[in-house]
Parts: sequence; structure tokens; C-alpha cells
Amino acid sequence: QVRLLESGGGLVQAGESLRLSCEVSGNILRVNSIGWYRQVPGNGRELVARFTTAGDTNYADFVKGRFTVSSANAKRMVYLQMNNLSPEDTAIYYCSGDIAPRAGSYFTYWGQGTQVTVSS
Repeated sequence: QVRLLESGGGLVQAGESLRLSCEVSGNILRVNSIGWYRQVPGNGRELVARFTTAGDTNYADFVKGRFTVSSANAKRMVYLQMNNLSPEDTAIYYCSGDIAPRAGSYFTYWGQGTQVTVSS
């Protein structure tokens, strides 16, 4: 089955950096859109940064100029470089993608999330 696994979260101080990784595994045909979302407990998940099906990038306004999303191996590895972190960035960060596991099927998959905590 298709799985997404995030890593790289941790505890840092304001102004420091983290690099998150997402690995897509399983018997998949292709990855279309894929990217990063985050969630504070009690709130919904919000877009951080993603690749579209065409390969363009979308960024939330609150991360532009600080975060950079990149990918490798046909979007089967996706990264989020987070610079100049602030306490407002504290959240669980999730990797999510629209993925075809076989011809004729296309679904949205989510990873388990990785915790990012930024202290002031």
C-alpha cells in the first residue's frame, strides 16, 4: 500500500532552521501534486507549501521568503527547508499527495506527521 513518512521535526529556538523530509513508498504508478501542511491542535490543517501536478510551487503567505520546498525521484522524496523559524510555526507538519497506486485510481494520502516546536 502507499505510505508517506515524514521526518526531521524537532525542538529549535526562534531564528533557527529545520529541514523536513517526506518519503513516498509502495507500488505506485505516479505522484501528481504533493506537499506540506501543518496543524495546531484544535485547528484544521493548512497549506504550507506544495508542488502542483505541473511541477509549479504554491506557498502560504506566512512562509514566503523563509521556507523552500524541493523534490527528487519523481516527487517520491519531498523536502521542506524552513529558515528563520518563529514560535508561530509550532505545529505538526504533514506530507500529503495525490497519488495513483495503479491505472484508473487516484487518491489523496497523508503521512503521520512530524512535530515542529519553536521556542522564543
